[in-house]
Amino acid sequence: MPEFLHLLPPADALEKFLDALPIQVQTERIAAVQALGRVTAEPVLAPHPLPEFNRSTVDGYAIRAADTHGASQALPVYLTLKGEVPMGASPDFEVESTQCALIHTGGMLPPGTDAVVMVEHTQAARPGEVEILHSVAMGENMIEMGEDVAQGQEVIPQGMRLRAAEIGGLMALGASEVLVARPPRVGILSSGDEVVPPGQRPAPGQVRDVNTYTLSALVESAGGIPLQYGIIPDNREAMFSAVAKAKEECDIVTVTAGSSASTRDLTAEVMDAQGEPGVLVHGVNVRPGKPTILAVAGGRAFIGLPGNPVSALVIAGLFVLPTLRALLGLPRDRLQPTVSAQLTLNLSSKTGREDWIPVRLHASTAGNYRAEPIFGKSNLIFTLARAGGLIRIPADANGLSAGENVAVFI
Repeated sequence: MPEFLHLLPPADALEKFLDALPIQVQTERIAAVQALGRVTAEPVLAPHPLPEFNRSTVDGYAIRAADTHGASQALPVYLTLKGEVPMGASPDFEVESTQCALIHTGGMLPPGTDAVVMVEHTQAARPGEVEILHSVAMGENMIEMGEDVAQGQEVIPQGMRLRAAEIGGLMALGASEVLVARPPRVGILSSGDEVVPPGQRPAPGQVRDVNTYTLSALVESAGGIPLQYGIIPDNREAMFSAVAKAKEECDIVTVTAGSSASTRDLTAEVMDAQGEPGVLVHGVNVRPGKPTILAVAGGRAFIGLPGNPVSALVIAGLFVLPTLRALLGLPRDRLQPTVSAQLTLNLSSKTGREDWIPVRLHASTAGNYRAEPIFGKSNLIFTLARAGGLIRIPADANGLSAGENVAVFI
């Protein structure tokens, strides 16, 4: 088992960890209307073109564009009204040269027409005749068949989290079901003889369990299913039994351990005992969260998090969320939402260590943002609760200067 304090940079630790983890996306087919936020497990192909017919985008008259060339208010063109296109049905007539048809927005263009002139650019001349006061080009004020989607086209790629727009697209194509990744199950264990449930008043020397609930919320918001295994005492038998049970039931097992070296060593020992290859990383060159443990056994991911709530949540963002995304079939290089802001204070950092600092975001009247660092120890959860995001000080920097533009990870 690697020795603690053989520190790896976070990016290297994550790569080593994910490379050792056999990624097998489990799938299920569900109703498309219930698929918001789910990740596609196969590409979605269009069974037919969209739209399936030439449609008008305005109220007006379906015409042959060539019949309107040169038309203006000073020199209008006169067309014979052939009929009116019924909404929700195919027109039962064809429009010939020098003819037109009354059409409404969304209506199907009758055969023989290739454009629509807006009703505002027309007026009634005599019964059965329309005066065209504006020329139109071929294809104007209409959507052609297949303009949005061609038949057989890939409309939603594999490994995409479905948003409202994709749900609408599936409905437009008549896709009643979609194959998606099954939500990974994430086991959450808190350890420590000093930790008590939130509903219990702590005795002197005790603290309420925070990590179980922050991590559960984080996992659920990212598309996983959190399974809580309670508070585990600081002894090997209890820890081994709980971790082994979670291993059988979950895809990812997380353990938040206390701050003492003995509890960290116990977590690493128990994870290493789950099977090969065992503990891969024991210590990451990051603040907060140096005592992070990453292990793989039996095709399962094991992540040992620091016990301090801020450290646990930051490290979960760096390691639990990428692992969860990998098991959902999302790409590793997924973009993270950031906001550019101007740093309000100087921040120092130790060269060679990556630092993550919580900040408040303040909007200026000019629409720019200022990032105000929030200073607090890693066991103070409201340090993070007051933050709008985190900024990263790279390992090769010895700090950031006030006034510098930084990327705030929301």
